[in-house]
Amino acid sequence: MFRTALRTVLAHKARLLMTVLAVMLGVAFVSGTLVFTNTVSEAFQKSSAKGYDQVDVAIQPKTRKSTGDTLGKKPELTQPLLDKAAKVQGADSAIGVVGGFTAIADKDGKLIGGGFRTQGGNYWGAKDIRYPLVSGHAPQGAGQVLIDSKTAERAGYKVGDTVRISIDGPVLKPEITGIFTTDDGNVAAGGSLALFDTATAQRLFDKTGVYDEIDVKAAPGTSQVALRHALDEILPKDIASTITGEQLADDQAKQIAESTSGLRTALLVFAGIALFVGTFIIANTFTMLVAQRTKELALLRAVGASRRQVTRSVLIEAAVVGAVAAVAGLLAGIGIGAGMRSLMSSFGGAALDGPLVISPSTVLIAFAVGIVITMLAAYLPARRAAKIPPVAAMSSVHAKATTKSLVVRNTIGSLFAGVGVAVVLYAITLKGSDGQMPMGLGAVLLVIGVFVLTPLLSRPLIAAASPLLRVFGIAGKLARQNSLRNPRRTAATASALMIGLTLITGLTVITSGLQRGIDHMAASSIKADYVVAMANSNPLSPDVAEKLRKTDGVTKTSPLRFEASRINGKTEYVMGVDGTTFGSLSDLTAESGSLTLRGPHLVVDAKTAKSRKWHAGSRVTASFTPGHKQQLTVAGIYHSSALKGIILDNATLSAYESHPADYQVMLKTDGGPSAATKDALEKALGDNPAIKVQDKKDISDYISQSLTLALNILYGLLAMAVIVAVLGVINTLAMSVFERSQEIGMLRAIGLDRRGIKRMVRLESLVISLFGGVLGIGLGVFFGWAGGRLIGARMSTYELVLPWGRMAVFLLLAALVGVLAALWPARRAARLNMLTAINSQ
Repeated sequence: MFRTALRTVLAHKARLLMTVLAVMLGVAFVSGTLVFTNTVSEAFQKSSAKGYDQVDVAIQPKTRKSTGDTLGKKPELTQPLLDKAAKVQGADSAIGVVGGFTAIADKDGKLIGGGFRTQGGNYWGAKDIRYPLVSGHAPQGAGQVLIDSKTAERAGYKVGDTVRISIDGPVLKPEITGIFTTDDGNVAAGGSLALFDTATAQRLFDKTGVYDEIDVKAAPGTSQVALRHALDEILPKDIASTITGEQLADDQAKQIAESTSGLRTALLVFAGIALFVGTFIIANTFTMLVAQRTKELALLRAVGASRRQVTRSVLIEAAVVGAVAAVAGLLAGIGIGAGMRSLMSSFGGAALDGPLVISPSTVLIAFAVGIVITMLAAYLPARRAAKIPPVAAMSSVHAKATTKSLVVRNTIGSLFAGVGVAVVLYAITLKGSDGQMPMGLGAVLLVIGVFVLTPLLSRPLIAAASPLLRVFGIAGKLARQNSLRNPRRTAATASALMIGLTLITGLTVITSGLQRGIDHMAASSIKADYVVAMANSNPLSPDVAEKLRKTDGVTKTSPLRFEASRINGKTEYVMGVDGTTFGSLSDLTAESGSLTLRGPHLVVDAKTAKSRKWHAGSRVTASFTPGHKQQLTVAGIYHSSALKGIILDNATLSAYESHPADYQVMLKTDGGPSAATKDALEKALGDNPAIKVQDKKDISDYISQSLTLALNILYGLLAMAVIVAVLGVINTLAMSVFERSQEIGMLRAIGLDRRGIKRMVRLESLVISLFGGVLGIGLGVFFGWAGGRLIGARMSTYELVLPWGRMAVFLLLAALVGVLAALWPARRAARLNMLTAINSQ
């Protein structure tokens, strides 16, 4: 039976080609994802390990949480502590490290590297082997800086140039005195790094006299563990803790692995979708092959082959197909991984060093996926083949499904679909994240139910297209009849396309609703003309608010601050605003009490007030610094479409702040938003590359661009499932043409010309594709509506938006899929020799 199976595969290799391609694409997606993420993870881990080569033990300040004091002064690493660590037995040297956000502008004034990866730090001098200089000399004073070689290369900077830099607001223009190399992960990921002398860095980062970390190098012959024990003996337990360089590298490796695991999981989900769609093609192919080889299988049964042997024969064929697809998919996946690495570098991401990582687990997973998926999809056709009685098969009376089997199928499909709809409707009644799991379960059940019911649904939906098909005469009539001849085959082919379009349509509906909700939120919640903030959301210097307040045309400003506090014994974060202007810059509406912010009065949103059992007039005890308590009064309860939490006047809050930090500044101007006003504000801030000046439209557009980018990425990932579906349509039509060769020959004999044959096949493909498209778009709209209801429970401005234009494009794409998929089968059908086709068995 094994030799028989191999001969069968070789005899039908052309018909199995599309199945191999479908499985290959899925395997390529999986293996490419694993190769790419393993390569990224290993490259970053090696880079981070190099960064800790010169660190044997790191001394770090204890966090407020670890000391049990969330309001007290954060423990600091001072110069005397560094001197003490440098003299401990077994220590060779000690370096103080200080750093923070540092924006570097290119020669056109634009931010280099993205807001979250632009960092600055201190250069320790000749002993600082962390950053080897490739040119120039160490910086001295506030007017000098070093920049990393990759940033210098990207921006075209060289030693002696002046560069625009910003830390928390004010623009600095130091001279570049040197360029260095680094293994810093942020730089490897496309960011930038600027280094100042230690005193300047401490002043710029508001850490005068203190360090973020102290790195100690062990003397020759001293292990990291021994040095750590020695340092633990002399360090104050309530101030600092120690960690070895090896542990730092291991922790960094774990963080990198965790960060890449999210990307890997997301990509594998879409690979799984493509493979799931591929199972329809595999099952369809083997079902048709079994039907076409009925007499052959019956002969095997007649000469003594058992049912188990017949089943095993078909499964061996599937295993061979899966193995071939796995080999091809693995090779293609390696190419995909290499391409993704190059693409990552070309779009400004990390330039990954090192070879591609092709682990044994990747190879095993590729073969397991290819072979197992193919065999599972072929199992039912294999069992069906084994159940055919030899005599019935020799007489070809087995083909049609019994009425009982159709009734059972439709009953099961109706149950799945009904339960799925019920679970989805139940999920939208739940609050918050509680509805996500039921929603996912209901969606899966409904998709399965619709798939099972697709043969039943095909008749009325395809019949609805009859008036249009009549326009094409006899070719249109034959196309409709061929589509309905084998509803199960039509259903399996259309379902592959349906799944891809369901996901694409559902995501589009949800994203359209989110974009509309964001537009409404920006328009209703922000009454300010502009909002000013750092590009990376770090705090602004208080100088920024002062400069904006003094700018011509600015009528009202309100800095927004956040401060940790203990209110009635519970940690709360309080938002500070300008009590005299904030009401006219936001959408706060009073539910009860007054929203006047003055002195020891606060306002709180209705949800928070309900959970704390506060009401207008309630008295609360607040503590912003250890040992100091103040009585505050709840002046009012408010509603807002975007804001929530406790709000206090900055004049009251600033009395407890040693270092005030504004996260945003909201402002109104005389003439409202305009290009000239925005330009004036940016010039008042020194054309700072690190600061964003945005009006309501800018904020809405910024968020919408992020949503659009995410949606386009999802479109790209789901395109693989659509491509697999296209292969399914091609495969079904090609095998159908082979199966109907005699019939096509008879049609040619009675007068249907080659053009008519081509038109018949094309229209059949078009009908099947549009059938899948209609089902997919319909399900996608339903899931988009249901998902939107869950989002709407947490986002009051969300509303259902049906993107009719895009849905029309999706339907047109489904039609295009049908037309393109039919090109080769239609050509093949038209070129069949009439007499040869009539004589075929």
